[in-house]
Amino acid sequence: MTRLAACFLFLGLIDFARAELPPSVYEKMQSAAVEVVRVKVLRVDVQPGDDPAIRDVTMLVQVLKVGRTRTKLKQDDLITVKYRITTHESGWVGPGEVPILKEDMETVAYLQPIVGSQDYAPAAGAMSFDRF
Repeated sequence: MTRLAACFLFLGLIDFARAELPPSVYEKMQSAAVEVVRVKVLRVDVQPGDDPAIRDVTMLVQVLKVGRTRTKLKQDDLITVKYRITTHESGWVGPGEVPILKEDMETVAYLQPIVGSQDYAPAAGAMSFDRF
């Protein structure tokens, strides 16, 4: 009986290790984001990555409103947001991917500057363009 209980516990931990992140993790990442702005998506470019399952996303966005900024973003600034997404096999469970936004969409953006570049990256994973 003890062996059976240990087996169920082990299987439960495996599922937990591969599961989506809890909302509190995304909330913490949003709170830590150094750039919080409202943006309008002007252009979206999706290119194949190094691996067939990977795509590189580049977006040109216009800053509509600044919530907080470390890099001195201003209203009407045009910035580039870059990130990678991975297409997983059916049945895969794990942290959500950053969504690919549509042109002309307006949304909040939690961003971080990319070191050595004038570009930005999502700062809150799958919730980088959505408010909790």
